[in-house]
Amino acid sequence: MENAPIFTSDTIVFGLLMISLGIIFYTSSRKKGFWYKFYKVVPALFMAYMLPAVLTTLGLIAPEWETVTASGDIEKHSSNLYFMSSRYLLPAALVLMTLSIDLKAVFNLGWKALAMFFTGTVGIIIGGPIAIMIISVIYPEALNGAGPDAVWRGLSTLAGSWIGGGANQTAMLEIYGYNQKLYGGMVFVDIVVANIWMAIILIGVGKSKGIDKWLKSDTAAIEALKEKVSSFSKKVERNPSLTDLMIMLALSFGTVSLAHLGAGYLSEFFSDFVNGIDNPTVKNIFTFLGSSFFWMISLSTVAAILLSFTKARNYEGAGASKIGSVFIYILVASIGMKMDLTLILDNVGLVAIGLIWMSIHAVLLIVVAKLIRAPYFFLAVGSQANVGGAASAPIVAAAFHPSLATVGVLLAVFGYAVGTIAAIGCTILMQLVSP
Repeated sequence: MENAPIFTSDTIVFGLLMISLGIIFYTSSRKKGFWYKFYKVVPALFMAYMLPAVLTTLGLIAPEWETVTASGDIEKHSSNLYFMSSRYLLPAALVLMTLSIDLKAVFNLGWKALAMFFTGTVGIIIGGPIAIMIISVIYPEALNGAGPDAVWRGLSTLAGSWIGGGANQTAMLEIYGYNQKLYGGMVFVDIVVANIWMAIILIGVGKSKGIDKWLKSDTAAIEALKEKVSSFSKKVERNPSLTDLMIMLALSFGTVSLAHLGAGYLSEFFSDFVNGIDNPTVKNIFTFLGSSFFWMISLSTVAAILLSFTKARNYEGAGASKIGSVFIYILVASIGMKMDLTLILDNVGLVAIGLIWMSIHAVLLIVVAKLIRAPYFFLAVGSQANVGGAASAPIVAAAFHPSLATVGVLLAVFGYAVGTIAAIGCTILMQLVSP
């Protein structure tokens, strides 16, 4: 078995991703003709996500692949571009985009942001069992399996991932003892369904004004924050010198290095602390504290907020958030390359459960947003803070305005905190309704 893509070198793949982004930005800058009309419908950020997915689907690139050695052994390979983007560029982008943040204005966004986040959480909790009930009638074969192979056990890992993140997902795998040989199928469903939903959300970003009008939402606080940051940016705007650019890179990647350093110590300390907890349920609830990614994102954000109270915030005028946006687009492209569109047809039963599950999550968000008149921004970021976590919530938030990226991170941290215990509640319900 050999499924290697045409291009396996990360150097070449990175070049292809950058060419794709260059084409997207060139075509989206057209002020008339076909491309102007095209990007009026399809946001550039969505294309930055989808074009790499097309390259993966065509077999030009791949996030991971297998080759057979001369001795007949199977070797597994993977691209490191997503790891590089999520561990280095994402925290650097958060620093650069947060330099000009007005923390008081963020808190003035009000209770609706939290309300939509927790609505998204509830949507995942009830969506799982409802999806199982529907599939048990339509396609019961999809729910075959008993003991460690029981589908509800595997779906518990999706609940952990879609409410919290990777650490919560791993915790659910440990709690419910799902057959690890079958676990790859659940990871696949996670990637497919979560990425389809993120694509839909990104399309909605381009139509957010129309959606807000339909929701009758009050966007005054969001617009005030955007206006405040934009006004500050214009006030300190200047043509960046080489010194400005180097200092901005020093601030961002210097913070990233310190965040990685601190994350290493904190994750090790809390891993030892969590491992010392006797109660297995309590132990798994706090597993996320042992995640170095959680601490790296948290420390980067805290450091960036502290920098926003210093003269470093004036670098927004030299283009700090623009550089951060470059890093975000590279991250989006690396996420897109994880998606092979042809694989959606594989494992149809599990994918169907995931799609129904996510649809319930979406419908509940829309209903509540309509009832409380919450802006689409809160719906989109509240959802991604659950489903995508700290890797994608700031991407969606920054699509509205770079200054809003911090809101996505702050909500994603809530997801890590409640992820495991909420996923346990979801799994109990899924077990009860499983045939």
